[in-house]
Amino acid sequence: MQHAVGAPLPPPLQPGQPPAAVWSSAAHHPQGHPGPAPATPPGFGTGPVPPPGGPSTHMPAPPAHAPAPPHAPAPVPAGVPAPPAPQAPPAPAGPPAHHGPPPAPSAPPAQVRPETTGHVTLPPGGPVGIPHVPPAAGAPDPTTTTLAVLLIGPAGAGKTSVAKYWADRRRVPTAHISLDDVREWVRSGFADPQSGWNDNSEAQYRLARRTCGFAARNFLANGISCILDDAVFPDRPVVGLGGWKRHVGPGLLPVVLLPGLEIVLERNAERSGNRRLTDEEVARIHGRMAGWYGSGLPIIDNSHLDVPSTARLLDDVLARAIASPPTW
Repeated sequence: MQHAVGAPLPPPLQPGQPPAAVWSSAAHHPQGHPGPAPATPPGFGTGPVPPPGGPSTHMPAPPAHAPAPPHAPAPVPAGVPAPPAPQAPPAPAGPPAHHGPPPAPSAPPAQVRPETTGHVTLPPGGPVGIPHVPPAAGAPDPTTTTLAVLLIGPAGAGKTSVAKYWADRRRVPTAHISLDDVREWVRSGFADPQSGWNDNSEAQYRLARRTCGFAARNFLANGISCILDDAVFPDRPVVGLGGWKRHVGPGLLPVVLLPGLEIVLERNAERSGNRRLTDEEVARIHGRMAGWYGSGLPIIDNSHLDVPSTARLLDDVLARAIASPPTW
């Protein structure tokens, strides 16, 4: 017969055990059972039930204050699988368990903030590499390529005007870096070109060129093209073109603007301040610039070209230079 759900099966009778002995579920549940102990089902066993008032077969109750004897494990009925023996949990490999409240999580390390607002980390500027030729068919488009251009020419050649116009109208971000503007950052003790070329003026020129090269590398590292202008002499490659290559990189594309002498004299006469030179100085510089012929660098004669036309011609020259970089 099946007992109620949740009630354990009674153990079978043992030799010498009276049939009316009460089986307690506490043997299998040491912690006790919430309900009363199940009664012995009728007809269980083979012997007669003793009459009331006869000799009792129950064990005498323990004294009120005596400790209860330990319960021995009851035998398991036949056909019922034996429950697994309780095993102690394995000892943890780490430090002993903490029985108190869990420790509070440690605060994350404080992050160091810059001292100023608007802090932006710039990529490290490096030498400008040779422009990459796109694999698409046709001539490369210089208006959408990140470039570093050096515009060379004598005083009055229109370098600054053409460079500003060209940089303003490109389809990609482009910066104009003028060597003369950087040289004039020095206010007190400025080496005026009208005073002639000496050790002081050459030192300030070298400093300004390094500053322009540093600015160009940082602009290019952030995807911004650059056009620089300078009156570079072909007979002084270490001070002029070689220095620019050293400070900017081998990918610098030099282009020479060389109008006629009459044109540069007229444009120089329209200048004022320390930007205006004597006619003798202009003629001397223009004569030294003639050494660029036969150098392999592209030369634009803008004697009869306005600024927009010269800028368009500059794009054509740069497209050829990107496809076949000059060796200089």
